[in-house]
Amino acid sequence: MLRFAAIQEYLRSSLWFIPAVFALAAIGLSLAMTSIDRLLPPDVGAIFGGTAEGARSVLSTIAQSMLTFTALVFTVTMLVLQLASSQLSPRVMRTYLRDRTNQSVLGLFVATFLYTLLVLREIRSPADGGVGFVPGASITVAFVLLLASVGAFVYYIDHMAHAIRATTVMDSIAAETRRTIERVHPDEPVTPEVDVARAAWEQNDEPPRILAAGRDGRVVGLDEEAILEVADVGDRRAELVPMVGDAVVEGGPLFRLWGSWDADDVTRLSRAVSIGSERTSQQDVGFGLRQLVDIALRALSPGINDPTTAVQTIDRIHALLRRLAVSGYPGPVATDGAGGPRVMIRWPSWADYLQLATEEIALAGATQPAVTRRLHSMLTDLSSVTTGDRRLAVWAAVRRIPHPAG
Repeated sequence: MLRFAAIQEYLRSSLWFIPAVFALAAIGLSLAMTSIDRLLPPDVGAIFGGTAEGARSVLSTIAQSMLTFTALVFTVTMLVLQLASSQLSPRVMRTYLRDRTNQSVLGLFVATFLYTLLVLREIRSPADGGVGFVPGASITVAFVLLLASVGAFVYYIDHMAHAIRATTVMDSIAAETRRTIERVHPDEPVTPEVDVARAAWEQNDEPPRILAAGRDGRVVGLDEEAILEVADVGDRRAELVPMVGDAVVEGGPLFRLWGSWDADDVTRLSRAVSIGSERTSQQDVGFGLRQLVDIALRALSPGINDPTTAVQTIDRIHALLRRLAVSGYPGPVATDGAGGPRVMIRWPSWADYLQLATEEIALAGATQPAVTRRLHSMLTDLSSVTTGDRRLAVWAAVRRIPHPAG
């Protein structure tokens, strides 16, 4: 599942996959349409009624137009990526790379170009020898694809004009982070049995064996069920050292192991942790908050000095924190059927999320009354929906933020 999720994330963020699918569809469509044309009588079903030379001229014009459209879309996309990286944050580039509209428009242009070329090579005139062949229905489909491409280009320009706005990027990041919260955080709070299991875990004094990471990168996901399945044998226990989103280095500690482990199960254990070159939102709620915080920090930098954008970012952070404030959190210790501790996996706590979402913005916006007022308003609301240790963490965050009048 982890390998499938990693491949899915890679394909979702690539600019080539959707155009490649469209290109394969164009090949199939061209073969189907030319076969249909060969079965049709010459005067049936063909809107195009010109000669072979006229058909070649029309298809050549369409192919050249599509090549120009494709180059223009690619250029605009690269300019938007560069602008978003410099004005918002380098981490928001993946939002544009994952945009299905951009990928689909590029795919439609590539498909139209390829379809036109494949139909063009099927045209025959009596001067070429043999019986002439002008695939009228296929040329009609090329016209339809051209009209669809023109409409898609107009929509693409409108879409990019809206997509480059900071609020659109924030909304996209916030929506993706909400989905991650729903996947990672259970609806039920941590039960007292988890605390008992953690206490039993901490009583162990046996020195552990270290399982080293096989590559540099970031922990982007893990398969808890696979880890527990491997560890739930004999006297084994396993502790994942980094949290999801943390950096690891080749040869650095990935797991601490207790008990008897064979080489095959150690390999299965390491494969249950996915390490990538950069963080993703697959299981990492903190990555979404990190992106929003980066946008706020860039807006508060001296070169931009845009507190309004920072306040809009805090609005999205507030909505996410309110969800996290009332959510359950994964237990750090997984137990076997008898209740014995088997696996320890640490996840970010409420205090960790709160510190990530407020500390840096408070420092960067200390001299901006609008920012400090919005932070205090957010924390006041969060204190009203939290209790116990979570409310204490909110009050601690309030003390770290300058007073709005200061």
